[in-house]
Amino acid sequence: MRDDLDRPVPSEITDLFGSDAIAEMLRRLGAPYVALNPGSSFRGLHDSLVNYLGNRDPQILLCLHEEHAVAIAHGWAKVTGTPLAVILHANVGLMHASMAVYNAWCDRVPMMIFGATGPVDAAKRRPWIDWIHTSRDQGAIIRPYIKWDDQPASLEASLSSMLRSSVITQTAPKAPTYVCFDVTVQEERIVEIPALPAPERHVAPRMAEISESDVREVLTMLEASQKPIFLMGRMSRDQGDWDRRVALAEHFGARVVTDIKTAAAFPTRHPLHIGTPGYFVSRDAAQAIAEADLIIGFDWVDLGGTMKQSAVDVARAKVVNISLDCLLTNGWSLDHQAFSPSDLSLLADPDAAVRAMCAAVGLAENAKGQMSILSPEPAEHRAEAMISIDSLADTLAEELSNVAASYLRLTLSWSGSKCDFRGPLDYLGYDGGAGIGSGPGMAVGSALALRGSGKVPVAVLGDGDFLMGATAIWTAAHHRIPMLVVVANNRSYFNDEVHQERVAIDRDRPVENKHVGQAISEPDIDIAAIARAQGATAFGPVETIGALRATLIEAISAAQSGQTVVVDARVKPGYNHDMAEGMTNN
Repeated sequence: MRDDLDRPVPSEITDLFGSDAIAEMLRRLGAPYVALNPGSSFRGLHDSLVNYLGNRDPQILLCLHEEHAVAIAHGWAKVTGTPLAVILHANVGLMHASMAVYNAWCDRVPMMIFGATGPVDAAKRRPWIDWIHTSRDQGAIIRPYIKWDDQPASLEASLSSMLRSSVITQTAPKAPTYVCFDVTVQEERIVEIPALPAPERHVAPRMAEISESDVREVLTMLEASQKPIFLMGRMSRDQGDWDRRVALAEHFGARVVTDIKTAAAFPTRHPLHIGTPGYFVSRDAAQAIAEADLIIGFDWVDLGGTMKQSAVDVARAKVVNISLDCLLTNGWSLDHQAFSPSDLSLLADPDAAVRAMCAAVGLAENAKGQMSILSPEPAEHRAEAMISIDSLADTLAEELSNVAASYLRLTLSWSGSKCDFRGPLDYLGYDGGAGIGSGPGMAVGSALALRGSGKVPVAVLGDGDFLMGATAIWTAAHHRIPMLVVVANNRSYFNDEVHQERVAIDRDRPVENKHVGQAISEPDIDIAAIARAQGATAFGPVETIGALRATLIEAISAAQSGQTVVVDARVKPGYNHDMAEGMTNN
């Protein structure tokens, strides 16, 4: 990102306002960026970010839609585990962003969301606009799927709430927080910046260490087990944590299952990894889970549903659930999933539990796995052949074989057999709430967080996902964020075609009609033109393997040189069996 980008003209500050103190507090909270779409409810704060802070620390990430602002912060948190700041305009901006907030909640990522309302004092409201942009309890719009919110009524209270929101969002289990500022508080004159709460004196609480007795209980179960299996879910991006997971599994000969909803947690081609990562459990993984005599879930998403799908005999198999997730269970959102049986449930960070178990069995702090990682079978595709999702995966992997790449996102149609993840940043997972339209914004945020990592950020998005969130690409182009987006364009909302096919079969109606109201064609949408219009380098449409291979060579090179790149790859519709079965089974 260019250092001279969006540098404001220097200004001499003579008078101070409440928003100047709010901006200074935001700087002290340490978020390097604040993502926003402008709005009059925080015009005072916007001025302070630009003219009081000089648009640095934090720097504004201008977004073309509020949903993108939240998605960008979500993508950032998936890489770093730390919160960005987001500002949303009044009730209308908050409603625009609500789906993205729900995604972040379901994905358990930290994020400081700030908002504003029109004057709480009705006598100070402008006619019409301030009335429709003022809500009596604005946080109620998203309260069921955030961790904490506040609508403070004074400057001092606003500063305190900002600090509290930062601490709460970074306390495990992590999730977004929201603070709504009164526009009057922002725009009131102040004599001086008040004493600001000190973040260094209000650190996030540490989780209690997992006890020795709890560790011993789990290890006793492992030592007695003949067929243990680890279900590795929401784990950290730390390389040391990754290495310890591998070492622990090898020490006990435990088979490992991962999924594609969450980020890479274990080498997918390790001899102990069973089945293929998916949105639903693969047949091989389900069989291994059913055969296990000990199942340990490490913050696994939907442990109960996975056991049900795998037909686990709970009378025979012991179950250990290591997670903090129950602390966020509420009555509105059902993202807590099916209620899972467990013989031992530990409130602990999953990687902290792995670390404690490794130490207890004598594995070194820097322990690494010893087994060889298998190599994928080379794939052959004719140059003149039309592109399928599998041949897209193979061709992309081939062209990235000598490149350190990070898959930021993969489509619903992606086959787990094509996943070759060997490190914690190789894949960052889905969006939590399965809200279509989140992909572009999250990819931008993750790509921004990966700057300087040596990784080429690559997102493979569906056409529906891309089109709903396409204007997030402008933010990447404007801020010079290098990334490669490959749109697997099947010209359809194909997930719903699969559902319509299931319904037609069940009702003995024509399957041939499944595309009606689903196909994105006649006219086709020029995805490359949409990307190019926003300043991205764009290619396509490409329709054959040979054209895709040539295009990817050029596109990867462009991303490596610092460009935001989009490729429109026309693919044949299709899902792998496990995905189609999991999505449509009653």
